[in-house]
Amino acid sequence: MSEQNQPIEEEKVTDAAAEPAAQAQDTPPSYEDLQARVAELEGQLKDEQLRGLANEQNLRRRHQQEIADTHKFAGQKFAAEMLPVKDYLEMALLDQSGNFDALKMGVQMTLNELQKAFDATHIKEINPQPGDKLDPHHHQAMQTVVSEQEPNTIVNVLKKGYTLSDRVLRPAMVVVAKKED
Repeated sequence: MSEQNQPIEEEKVTDAAAEPAAQAQDTPPSYEDLQARVAELEGQLKDEQLRGLANEQNLRRRHQQEIADTHKFAGQKFAAEMLPVKDYLEMALLDQSGNFDALKMGVQMTLNELQKAFDATHIKEINPQPGDKLDPHHHQAMQTVVSEQEPNTIVNVLKKGYTLSDRVLRPAMVVVAKKED
């Protein structure tokens, strides 16, 4: 019999422990409890806002640093490509041999190295041919001359132009044909 009584007593103990919890759920929280909970939530919100602002400031500062570094080192690739050109020019100036053919060959090698640097950095020539139409986006008319050619066509190139990745660095400076007056 004592074994039968034991489970019943356990049920009573369990029910007795659940009773205060059920009463706590049934009774509404006090005003002070609600104020404490609101203050706790406001504190959490303020903490999250501060963390968000700090994160935003860090991102902004990192972004500004990346932009500054990009501007600072934008010419790095081109500068690295130009170093051999400078080396060749310095060697040509140090040459005391007086051999014109050797000097000419050195200048040609330097020009070849410069062309490699231009190719590596996407610098292309604008070199219009006589008879080509004047393109104001790529050509700058330096003078006009009376010619048998069609008006607004190129007669002569004074200086080649250059583009960097399709952006004009310097337009080709050209002489343009005009009609006889």
